[in-house]
Amino acid sequence: MTNPTDNPFDDRGAGPDAGPAEAAAAEGVDDAAFDDAVDADAAAQAEADGAEAGAVDDEATRLRSELDERTEDLQRVSAEFANYRRRVDRDRRLDRELAKASIAGELLNLADDLDRAEQHGDLSAEGPLKAFADKFRNTLDTLKVTAFGAEGEEFDPAIHEAVQDTSNGDEKVIGSVLRKGYRLDERVIRTAMVVIADPA
Repeated sequence: MTNPTDNPFDDRGAGPDAGPAEAAAAEGVDDAAFDDAVDADAAAQAEADGAEAGAVDDEATRLRSELDERTEDLQRVSAEFANYRRRVDRDRRLDRELAKASIAGELLNLADDLDRAEQHGDLSAEGPLKAFADKFRNTLDTLKVTAFGAEGEEFDPAIHEAVQDTSNGDEKVIGSVLRKGYRLDERVIRTAMVVIADPA
């Protein structure tokens, strides 16, 4: 008859309901070795997790660096385009001003003829020539072409071309105007041809 106190699994290791410690004891593994094995597994897992986190950080750093480079490239291209657009606008404006000045310059000979006709009294009476002169001068005003150079004005060598100097002192004024000067806006398109004299 079997003794109920006898362990039927004494010769076969731990029973089916044994825990990890009992299983480890049954297989001849002591608790310290088992704990070391668990700690080693945990350390290996932590190292693997750390390596993975480091790889993620490295990738994030690389992507951030590439983003910074692309941002700098975009800012540089945007600045270059803005400068290019300003140059194009400036060149277009200059071309328009030069074309306008060229056209106005061609009209100045006609303005001189009208001035001479006025000096001879040909524009005093109402007639076709007077009507034409008025329309022509209105056109110059519309183009912002203005005349300068009148007797008594202070002589300015930057805008007055002196063909004769009859002055004796240091102060010089325009004694007579041989040909008017003209400006287009603020740009001088023709200097005035004058005779210098002393102030009256």
